[in-house]
Amino acid sequence: MNRRDFLQTAGALSASLAFPARRLFALGETTSDGWRTFEVTTRVEVLKPSGTTFIWLPAAIVRDTPFQKTLANEFHAEGGTAELIEEKRDALGIVTAKFPEGVQPVLTLTCRASTRGYGVDLSKPGKPPRADKAELEYFLQPTKVIPIDGAVKITALEATQGAKTDVEKARAIYDWIVVNTYRNPKTRGCGLGDIKFLLESKDLGGKCADLNALYVGLARAAGLPARHIYGLRAAPSRLGYKSLGLGSDNATKGQHCRVEVWLKEYGWVPVDPADVRKVVLEEPPGNLPIDHELVQKARTRLFGSWEMNWIAYNYGHDLVLPGSKGAPCNYFMYPHAETAEGRVDPFDADNFKYQITAKEISSAA
Repeated sequence: MNRRDFLQTAGALSASLAFPARRLFALGETTSDGWRTFEVTTRVEVLKPSGTTFIWLPAAIVRDTPFQKTLANEFHAEGGTAELIEEKRDALGIVTAKFPEGVQPVLTLTCRASTRGYGVDLSKPGKPPRADKAELEYFLQPTKVIPIDGAVKITALEATQGAKTDVEKARAIYDWIVVNTYRNPKTRGCGLGDIKFLLESKDLGGKCADLNALYVGLARAAGLPARHIYGLRAAPSRLGYKSLGLGSDNATKGQHCRVEVWLKEYGWVPVDPADVRKVVLEEPPGNLPIDHELVQKARTRLFGSWEMNWIAYNYGHDLVLPGSKGAPCNYFMYPHAETAEGRVDPFDADNFKYQITAKEISSAA
């Protein structure tokens, strides 16, 4: 994945996307299945530029999905140049900006997207879209930090022992992660997503980029296509979970990734075991037991359904940032920057100086 075919488009992208018909399963949502529109603005400033400076930002997902319509990705680079670079295979949009020496680099990106609750009724087989064999094969492949052999393969076989159908395997992996992992509040950012280290160290703690990456790896090792979807929480939860949404319009630390798994009779199915562990740790009053009512409701709901108070970015892994001299990124969900002195710490929003704000600009009745 180190070589990619990029489609470059200068200026702003504005697109209306068509969506395939698909049944939605609200699982108790109090809102309708209508679309809500969000505006997310990211402003980045590199405080200590050196030589030529690059900044890279993830744009709202650049493909059609049943849960999101990207309306616009608009950007401005003060004193520099910027363009939107797309890679279709991972639905990836990168706003890449370049600033000459002597300029204080500032990049602003505004994404507007409409979302709606996303769920698949697993109580009976549906009529999934026609499978794209190349796409499914692609989402069965290992990545640098998500191998599918060794400890990952062994764990996948153990977790799915006795499971016969795709649904049974997918559910068994989900339950294994919910029961055996934990959310570690000391993990920086969303984690590194290095599942080989997690399994070999036998310390199954981390955050969403770790725990949901574990789902992706175990699913692929069990023969189920799966993909990590990187994004950002954009609003409070309407389902009564303070831990699963923003508390204000400040989304600077709102990054969150989710998973889709392909099941033959249902198509792409949303899951999110990492958020179950987040409810356990963070839902007031905190440190809830696994059998707590709020945890059990989240556990039931997050196998097959997402609340879409969240904006999707991309599926990318092992990403070489355009123009970068640094190492590939395990994933692309945070702002990144690079000067002549090297890569800037993407998890250090204060010293890197970036701020992300999110607001809802229209809501379904």
